[in-house]
Amino acid sequence: MAKIVVALGGNALGKSPEEQLNLVKHTAKSLIGLVAAGHKVVISHGNGPQVGAINLGMNFAAEHGQTAAFPFPECGAMSQGYIGYHLQQSLHNELHRQGIQKDVAAVVTQVEVDESDPAFDHPTKPVGSFYSKADADKIVAEKGYTFVEDAGRGYRQVVPSPLPKSIIEIKSINDLIENDNLVIAGGGGGVPVVETADGLKGVPAVIDKDRSSALLAANISADQLIILTAVDDVYVNYGKPEQQALRELSSADAQRYIDEGQFAPGSMLPKIEACLGFVASGNGRTALITSLDHLDDALAGKVGTLIKA
Repeated sequence: MAKIVVALGGNALGKSPEEQLNLVKHTAKSLIGLVAAGHKVVISHGNGPQVGAINLGMNFAAEHGQTAAFPFPECGAMSQGYIGYHLQQSLHNELHRQGIQKDVAAVVTQVEVDESDPAFDHPTKPVGSFYSKADADKIVAEKGYTFVEDAGRGYRQVVPSPLPKSIIEIKSINDLIENDNLVIAGGGGGVPVVETADGLKGVPAVIDKDRSSALLAANISADQLIILTAVDDVYVNYGKPEQQALRELSSADAQRYIDEGQFAPGSMLPKIEACLGFVASGNGRTALITSLDHLDDALAGKVGTLIKA
């Protein structure tokens, strides 16, 4: 029996509540397979599209006198509740369908960051929906947001993405795990907070969920970190005629490929770096990058990229 942290991508969760609920029903079946095999499982998830949509919607309502303005940290917490609710319900239903007696708990998670992190001066984390250049330019003119072109799919708002330092609710998360609960935590990378003279304070940013997931996995002494993304494998020479899937990757080879610029910043690079950080955090720890649809095959070694020390 292993302790496993599974990180789900926010882009895989859909663009609307209806789409998200349908998608997480499929997600639940794959994840409960790990539980049925006897593993202790903790689930984290991204929230880029969801927190961006919440932020824009709340700002629109505030501008039209319908509600008060909601700061970005509060939008992040709302996205944790929204996504956590759907995951919690779908996992509960799938556990019941398979006759497994286990409770599911979603923890609204705060993650401490450094107020002097240089990321606050250089927004890089895409959030929200994809826009045409004309629509993005209009939002920039109206709201002053920063937009960038994202992997040929359109333009998205970007916000600061500071590094995670510590997980505020880690003791509660550990207690839930040790009492045999299926735990959802660190949603959207956690709500970023800084320590002030008056205590914790939320800051407008989005922490990379893979880096937070790696920190979470290390803090709970997990055996494996699984990052589920849009591709089945990690590739070198991605998108070129000579592209090659990597079935297994040592830390040394991963670093060599990073130095060669093989992994795209803001896409595969932070996933690889998160995996390397987790693998280095304890003896015998491994990381796996694959797609949700082929998780079972990846666990059997047929697809996916396994990263070791």
